Amino acid sequence: MKNPIYVAIDTPDLENAVRIAEAVKDHAGGLKLGLEFFSSNGPAGLKRVADVGLPIFLDLKLHDIPNTVGKAVAALAPFNPAILTVHASGGAAMLSAAKKAAAANTKIVAVTVLTSLDETDLACTGVNSAPSDQVVRLAMLARDSGVDGIVCSGAEVGMVRRLWPAGTLIVPGVRPAGADVADQKRVVTPRQALEDGASVLVIGRPITGAADPARAIVDITASLSHMPA
Repeated sequence: MKNPIYVAIDTPDLENAVRIAEAVKDHAGGLKLGLEFFSSNGPAGLKRVADVGLPIFLDLKLHDIPNTVGKAVAALAPFNPAILTVHASGGAAMLSAAKKAAAANTKIVAVTVLTSLDETDLACTGVNSAPSDQVVRLAMLARDSGVDGIVCSGAEVGMVRRLWPAGTLIVPGVRPAGADVADQKRVVTPRQALEDGASVLVIGRPITGAADPARAIVDITASLSHMPA
């Protein structure tokens, strides 16, 4: 089975990003490049990392009026990212516009509730429900709008998988047992996320911050190798 781990390369330093990509290319399922990287290096940097040969998850979390998001997705289509994110809270018309404009091989996935947010944080934005309730609400909006899947924390992926069996469910903020959770609040281990129904695991600092990134991803992958069928 293809490795479900996408390594999050969250750095503005292009040379460091390429170094990490080269280190994990024989082990990872793909690479995640986010807003920090893209703002610093743009399309040229994206192409250079993509030339390493792994699928690219372009995590830009687009959120604007439908016309603007559709044009932004169309502008990114020549780079053919494997996965591209938009915000589910942009609404049905925006989600549909993003999917319509995407390259044929690009999955559009909708970000539900960031893994750095908890119930108190949501309340400050006017959302008076638990993160799990908001995730399910936005996941169903995404499903019904025709996109390919969602991003949610490991705490909610099991509920969403039961409601959306065919969805591509991406879980960021995954941390091996005993690892520092940093600014993440709703985290699970890689094995737990997969057992609960995740399609893709996004892991950053436990791999990219390791003295030997290749060894780190091999060790994490080994923890998944004896999962029950």
